[in-house]
Amino acid sequence: MKFKNIAATAISVFGAAIFLDSLRYKFTDHPKTQVIFGALDGWASSLGLPGLFAHTGLFSQYVIGSAELLASTLLIVGLLPRLQRLNALGAMIAFAVMAGAVSFHLFTPLGIDPNHDGGGLFAAAVTLLTGSVVLIGLRLPDILGLLGDLRRVFVADAPMSPEPTPMTQAAM
Repeated sequence: MKFKNIAATAISVFGAAIFLDSLRYKFTDHPKTQVIFGALDGWASSLGLPGLFAHTGLFSQYVIGSAELLASTLLIVGLLPRLQRLNALGAMIAFAVMAGAVSFHLFTPLGIDPNHDGGGLFAAAVTLLTGSVVLIGLRLPDILGLLGDLRRVFVADAPMSPEPTPMTQAAM
């Protein structure tokens, strides 16, 4: 259990640091961000979806940056034992954002080195994607608990969550 907690903490802090560092580029309209989102918007325009990655688009740098800010907040706040389910939620948001990032680097004209940094941005995305998968695995009991909570909220007559198991109690 101690290794699990150390690994979860390390992945969470690393992921939050990566996300928080990227915000200075996304929220200040940095030229490197303009290159990336401009290339993605040009690609989307060629598919008949102009503006998808533009400043006011559905997947603008501000929307993605906000998702990264939310994920980093949940990753850090969720390190508190009583808020561990928030850490699991942060891991799932991190996975979604990084799966998108890696996919766009690999399957669009963006490529793995759009800013001529030797692929560092892509490497960070792959590393964070991998870390989020590991963190999701470590937080699986919390994710199942979240799903149970959602079921109780949205499904009439849903049973209450079962009593915590020794494994979930030890993680608390």
